[in-house]
Amino acid sequence: MTDYREVNRANWDERVPAHVASPSYHVAEFEDPQYLSEVVRFDRPRLGDISGLRVVHLQCHIGTDTVSLARLGARMSGLDFSAPAIDQARSLADRLGLPVDFHVADAYDAIEVLGAASYDLVYTGIGAICWLPDIERWAQTVAGLLKPGGRLFIREGHPMLWALDSAPEHPVVKYPYFETPEPIIWDEGGTYVETDVEFTTTVTHEWNHGLGEIITALQQAGMVFDSLVEHDSAPWNALPGLMAVDEAGEWRLTHHPRRLAATYTLQAHRPA
Repeated sequence: MTDYREVNRANWDERVPAHVASPSYHVAEFEDPQYLSEVVRFDRPRLGDISGLRVVHLQCHIGTDTVSLARLGARMSGLDFSAPAIDQARSLADRLGLPVDFHVADAYDAIEVLGAASYDLVYTGIGAICWLPDIERWAQTVAGLLKPGGRLFIREGHPMLWALDSAPEHPVVKYPYFETPEPIIWDEGGTYVETDVEFTTTVTHEWNHGLGEIITALQQAGMVFDSLVEHDSAPWNALPGLMAVDEAGEWRLTHHPRRLAATYTLQAHRPA
């Protein structure tokens, strides 16, 4: 059987240069010492004060959100399975003079690489857990990374959004809402950011995870569920032709946006 990690890593490795060059990631704007990524700006009211906290960003990609969290005063680690992505993340942090500790590793290997009970906060962002086949194993990893009293913060694409077929004028439910043993296999040449690059490694393996599955997995891993906030917007054009962007870079349905939960923010903690 094909290793989903090898398939997905090849795809993400090829995306890295296009993402660094894309205006959608705003890499050049980080030269302004006050600049934060649009994602972290959205998260900030719910994140609260993270200054001085030991924080790990799982599946951090090219590190734009990671360095943004460092600018908020967190002592950051970043982890991603793509070596080219981590190279770019290290380069960005070094250029900005931010002491971020980056590691190349699969998310499921994070405890082995980073150490058990080492972090005050585990942060993960949009489009991360869909690349992982087993949400229970992910939850055990998160719980294992956290110190007693430590917290998980995740903003992610809503499983209802992931279940939609975005091709028709009126999207229909086409893909599983719940986790499945076999992946959803995609063969698409594009990416989610603005770029003219045509990719050659186009196959990916992905999984959806229902909200109930995520919360239950965290509880079974010993975490205490704290809050769930559903949002009608996403930081990328998830349904092309049907969404409009606001001044903060968030996309929502052009007409009747309250019909769709596009993303969610979930928080949980490990008991002290």
